[in-house]
Amino acid sequence: MTIVDVRSTAEFAEGHSEGSINIPLQEVLRKVQEFKTFAGPIIVCCASGNRSGQAAAFLKSHGIDCVNGGSWQEAAIYAQTA
Repeated sequence: MTIVDVRSTAEFAEGHSEGSINIPLQEVLRKVQEFKTFAGPIIVCCASGNRSGQAAAFLKSHGIDCVNGGSWQEAAIYAQTA
C-alpha cells in the first residue's frame, strides 16, 4: 500500500506518517498517471480528512483504488491495521 499526504510541503515537513509521500492537493489533478503506478490500495491523508476526501473522490473517479485515511496520524494507524 502507499500513503499519500496531500497537505502542503511545509505541513508535511512539520510531521508525517513514516513512509508516506507528499503530493499537495493542488498537484493531484496533474499527477493521475503517477498515482496509477503506486502500490495499492492508496491511503490518502491530510490534516483533518477534508483535503484527502477531495483527493480520494477525484482519484476514484479516475479508477484509482484509494481510501480517505483522514488525518496523517489516523492514516498511519489505518495502514498498520490494514
